[in-house]
Amino acid sequence: MDFAVKILKLCEGIKGHYSIVNQLERSATSIGANIREANYAHSKPDFIAKLQISLKECYETEYWLELMQKAEIISDADSIVHDCGVIRKMLIASINTAKNNQ
Repeated sequence: MDFAVKILKLCEGIKGHYSIVNQLERSATSIGANIREANYAHSKPDFIAKLQISLKECYETEYWLELMQKAEIISDADSIVHDCGVIRKMLIASINTAKNNQ
């Protein structure tokens, strides 16, 4: 949730580029929402599926952040990009652990 809040605050200051900002906000906030859903999964495969959706959203979020940096829409977002990478690594580890414990 903290990551999603950082993204929302980052996006508040961006003028124009509505479609890209919208995509970034949607993918970034979806990461935590799907992790929250995974906590209440019906089964182990459902749990893994929710985490995999979160991972896909994390990769998408990284894409939008990198695009916005390269297009100079945002600057000094290295900290947020790093946080996204940390979340991605944690998701990968969690998915692998869950698959190995099936």
